[in-house]
Amino acid sequence: QGWLAALALLAVLGQCRGLRRSGGGSPHTAVRCYSGAELGDEGPAQFVARSLRWDRHVPVQLVPQLERLEARRLRRHRPHACPALSLRAGLRSEAHERSISPWRYRIDEDENRYPRKLAFAECLCSGCVDVKTGRETTSLNSVTIHQTMLVLRRKPCPRPAGTGLVTLEVDYIRVPVGCTCVLPRTAR
Repeated sequence: QGWLAALALLAVLGQCRGLRRSGGGSPHTAVRCYSGAELGDEGPAQFVARSLRWDRHVPVQLVPQLERLEARRLRRHRPHACPALSLRAGLRSEAHERSISPWRYRIDEDENRYPRKLAFAECLCSGCVDVKTGRETTSLNSVTIHQTMLVLRRKPCPRPAGTGLVTLEVDYIRVPVGCTCVLPRTAR
């Protein structure tokens, strides 16, 4: 399977001839320009089809579910605070709710990025939940865990290609996907 993944990556890179890496590239590099109609909301089909497989990334998979939950949450309007640990609720809860470093997801939207919407994790506690008391303790710290993800960025096409046209650049971003407990940093 490793070889298949490598071949798929090479296929994507072969299709990315029109893409530039942020801040790089020579002035003679061919740049493919797109109109808004060609790109649509999801990006050009040749990139988002089987090659990039954004649908395999949890930050992409969670977006539709979060959009449905957000509508319900707005009606209830509960604050996002560090919760007390409830052992009874733990059996039916998701991992991010049972964690001693609980987190929630929010939708990060960037109209110049493909995929445009990603689920970002946010820690609910600055400390961690003590398993004995069920309350937050500051003897440990909650920190986010990040995953590096390839995205495409919309950039204006260089002149004289035309106004209103855009090019796509490959970019790698750090997406917060969860939280964990760590020992606090100590002053030296």
